[in-house]
Amino acid sequence: MRYEGSCHCGKIAFEVEGDFAEAIDCNCSMCRRRGGLLAFVPRDSLSLKTSEANLSTYEFNRHVIKHHFCSHCGIAPFGEGAGPNGPMAAINLRCLPEFDIEAVKIVKYDGLSV
Repeated sequence: MRYEGSCHCGKIAFEVEGDFAEAIDCNCSMCRRRGGLLAFVPRDSLSLKTSEANLSTYEFNRHVIKHHFCSHCGIAPFGEGAGPNGPMAAINLRCLPEFDIEAVKIVKYDGLSV
């Protein structure tokens, strides 16, 4: 299924293709503060609809994940990194207005211990 998503102010807008059956609720230092629910897709399943110049990026620890956020409203709609099968995107399902979060299984992930 194809979904449209964005940050709060709309300066970052995107489309993503995916059948999201579960969402990751990670407790790492970043995710705990951000409060997103993540689903992972191949990077080519995500298409940015606004200028890449609107993305601010934060990397920490091993610098393997690019955490993208909007410098205007502060919302973090997705991140990017390398997965076992190639480039991946971590979609914040809370940034997909038409997506029913109640319909997915929430999986706790202990990112704090990684």
